[in-house]
Amino acid sequence: MNDTLVTLVGNAATGVEFRETATGGMARFRFAVTPRRWDREKQLWTDGHTSFYTVWAWRTLALNLSGSVSVGEPLVVHGRLKVREEEREGQRRTFVDIEAVAVGHDLTRGTSAFRRVMRGEPALTARVGSADRADGPDDTGGPDGPGGPDGPGGAGAPDASGGSRGGAARSGSKKPTGRQKAPPELVSAP
Repeated sequence: MNDTLVTLVGNAATGVEFRETATGGMARFRFAVTPRRWDREKQLWTDGHTSFYTVWAWRTLALNLSGSVSVGEPLVVHGRLKVREEEREGQRRTFVDIEAVAVGHDLTRGTSAFRRVMRGEPALTARVGSADRADGPDDTGGPDGPGGPDGPGGAGAPDASGGSRGGAARSGSKKPTGRQKAPPELVSAP
């Protein structure tokens, strides 16, 4: 297949619209890209013409976008370029869509906190600070949970006594705890 892959740097122009479909989650949002150029005569930066794209995402990426992106946030979008023409009200219009493969915050313009995707915790899809969970995750989580080797307080992290939790007791043990259930969907962990 001869797809045109592009990488765009810009801002989320609208909120992410998420909905469930028969094949999984689907999300879309408008994305604004404005080039900036240095004007030598005026000795200052000037904005060029803003281009707008509709970004489409599917399944896990769609779900994670809905819990991670807000209007105005700087993003980097990588995906397949799709240009389509439609006739509306007697006028021919051109639409430019990006079928996203990857989306992330633009870290040249701010910081971001990554939260690993965990299975089966639907209450974790909300953005941080939007709602508190009554039965928050325990510190011993799974191997990738809050107490796992990749989470805060993992194998090399100091514990409350100042010592190290060391990975020897945990290495290779990936047994499910009583709290883990069958993975019905993917969600973002806090």
